[in-house]
Amino acid sequence: MRVAELWRYPVKSLAGERLDLAELTVNGIAGDRVVHVRDPRGRVITSRTHPKLLGLRATLGPDGEPRIDGQPWTAEGSAAAVRAAAGPDARLARHDGPERFDVLPLLVATDGAIAALGVDGRRLRPNIVVEGVEGLAERAWPGRRLRIRDVLIAVEKLRGRCVMTTFDPDTQAQDPSVLKRIVAEFGGRMALDCDVLEGGVLRVGDPVELI
Repeated sequence: MRVAELWRYPVKSLAGERLDLAELTVNGIAGDRVVHVRDPRGRVITSRTHPKLLGLRATLGPDGEPRIDGQPWTAEGSAAAVRAAAGPDARLARHDGPERFDVLPLLVATDGAIAALGVDGRRLRPNIVVEGVEGLAERAWPGRRLRIRDVLIAVEKLRGRCVMTTFDPDTQAQDPSVLKRIVAEFGGRMALDCDVLEGGVLRVGDPVELI
């Protein structure tokens, strides 16, 4: 098995960026989901209710700060784009505490499970895609660990999926049948919620060992 893809989402619920190399810490991939869209009461707004957010692309700039469609997240252009996607009261806020993740700080998907589901793997919003996995073998991984060079990852549980999987990552067109299939054929769960036990640098092509 090896690392096929690495993904970071500097702004939660926006489209992410594919990486060749990523620094992994106990709080996940450095720079992942450090800016959020919030309403006036401080509640996080996501693409579950505002899928147009998926049409905005977040990257990490050379200064280590997120950018939205190439503009600094603090720029008025970024704020205007987010308001257009999530409503006139939406605003951007930075927070890099561990509670910024919906569940755990790392989501691992496998090529076998993605092929079994038969959709674009980006719908699952993984951080790491592992290739060389036969079929649904990942479903037996919870409770085990993944070693990727110096990195050690604890596989905790299968991820319960939500309506975000129904939105096309490029067009945002909705296909409810995707989630219906995940529920009917996979018990509502797909990909793996993970903790990071030992951090390090990950590269596409790194060997992956299940221990």
